[in-house]
Amino acid sequence: MTSSSGASRRQVLAVAAAAATAPLLAGAPAEAKPKQPKTWDLTILGTSDTHGNVYNWDYYKDAEFDDSKHNDVGVAKLATLVNQIRAERRGRATLVLDAGDTIQGTPLATYYAKQEPITSTGETHPMARAMNILKYDAVTLGNHEFNYGLPLLATWIEQLGFPALAANALNAKTGKPAFLPYVIKEVKLGGHGAPKLRVGILGLTNPGVAIWDKGNVEGRLVFADMVATAAKWVPEMRRRGADLVVISAHGGDSGTSSYGPELPNENPTALIAEQVPGIDAILFGHAHNEVPEKFVTNLTTGERVLTSEPSKWGQRLTRMDFTLAREKGRWTVTAKSATTLNTNTVVEDPAVLAAVRGQHTKTVEYVNRVVAQSSVELSAAESRYKDTPILDFINHVQTEVVTEALAGGEYAGLPVLSIAAPFSRTAVFPQGDVRIRDVAGLYVYDNTLEAVVLTGAEVKAYLEYSAKYFVTLPAGAPVNPETISDLAVPDYNYDVFSGVDYDIDIAKPVGQRITRLVLAGTDTPVAADARFVVAVNNYRRSGGGNFPGIVKTQVYNAQQEIRQLLIDWAQAKGVIDPADFFVPNWKLVREGVPVF
Repeated sequence: MTSSSGASRRQVLAVAAAAATAPLLAGAPAEAKPKQPKTWDLTILGTSDTHGNVYNWDYYKDAEFDDSKHNDVGVAKLATLVNQIRAERRGRATLVLDAGDTIQGTPLATYYAKQEPITSTGETHPMARAMNILKYDAVTLGNHEFNYGLPLLATWIEQLGFPALAANALNAKTGKPAFLPYVIKEVKLGGHGAPKLRVGILGLTNPGVAIWDKGNVEGRLVFADMVATAAKWVPEMRRRGADLVVISAHGGDSGTSSYGPELPNENPTALIAEQVPGIDAILFGHAHNEVPEKFVTNLTTGERVLTSEPSKWGQRLTRMDFTLAREKGRWTVTAKSATTLNTNTVVEDPAVLAAVRGQHTKTVEYVNRVVAQSSVELSAAESRYKDTPILDFINHVQTEVVTEALAGGEYAGLPVLSIAAPFSRTAVFPQGDVRIRDVAGLYVYDNTLEAVVLTGAEVKAYLEYSAKYFVTLPAGAPVNPETISDLAVPDYNYDVFSGVDYDIDIAKPVGQRITRLVLAGTDTPVAADARFVVAVNNYRRSGGGNFPGIVKTQVYNAQQEIRQLLIDWAQAKGVIDPADFFVPNWKLVREGVPVF
């Protein structure tokens, strides 16, 4: 498992520390200070959660990417920073790693997974084109790498000019690693006759794949605990000669999970650093946070493990710097540090842009196709705290598809409810032309539609769980829409139901907030033993968000992408008119008085 690459990225210029001599004292021999050991240095650059971003482009707005903090995105920006650092360090060792979630997240990535899948065309995936130019040393598989199935993932891995790692993704039948667990890179440290350094790189993917992409991996792959997997492989890498051990992990450092305890921890990076001896540094991702430099003390050795997370989408590049000394044939790390660099300080790399230009152009043309006319402007800006037509559009389409699919069957007599989450605060259907990118901007995930049967009691429990999204605001207290939600609960883990009418009392404690739950258009309370078919996305139905009662056998699952169903409905109708689907059925209240 040893590999090496070009000398231009592996050599380190020797920097000798001149041994100072003590001044001569009259009548006494000179006394020399101890000779300082010679040191070398290594730089490791890290990216993560690039999510299909190559160009600094917002496909949903059809414009250059910009946000309130003027961040930029894309591998082309990352490449410029990487090339600058390589040029500065010419002749000294520099490695480049990625911590996963690479081939999903933009219409560019979706296009080459769904519209013109690389498994059918043989075309090189845009993220492979871009990353190959950047010349990564290794990439870790993130959970979103599994979104499009194992054949597409395998094709993408074959297209890469560097290894893809996932030590804890195991073949379900053999229990052996399904992907390469680690590599050991032999790097040349600069200077005549300089010794070589062997850097072990271990890749760990997220166990949540077993839930989030159950349909793609069940019976094929199982996902072992990231901490236990590191404990298995780190000593093995050391035994095989790794002088320095770096982990590239697709899991945050909070120690918590978005799912229940039945799967290994989703965000265990700090736990890995604490519990597994022999790790020098961890590049991590998944949580989309910027963590420039954080040290975690190993509980066994007392050594400080360097960790860093470079935000998301190519907005930041992690830079880790190590100073190393060699004594008695062994390497020791004498200093290490990390920082993050902002990609908005550089221009895009022209070679990366050129490599992906044709695919980018084709994607832009595709997302700008007009699918329908909207009678009025529809916005998602208030969908988190008000019943809005644009979220009802999702629920209406989901309800219609499931109702038609179940017609004439065992469940045809049951009312169909639907669940949707406010994925975007910025999505808008403009009055007039509605394009594919407008619909994709409303439904930004590649979820598929499923349905299960819930009782009235389960619907209420689900709504109570969802209502924890809101902070508690007593009657009379001021209400600010910007601070109305609990920051610990992401927008995608707040769900809105259609098909029943309900009130959420945000003055009451969590678990006691659904003060009114009645059958649609009536004052009849929903009975605890009533039965409903509930349309829901595969992420939620598989346990994503840990909502109660929803993880059960589907009564409908045609593997249809919800985003495409929305596009198809709009194209078939030709007109998007709220009069066809908007049914106000829920509101926030305090002591029965509407908040808005």
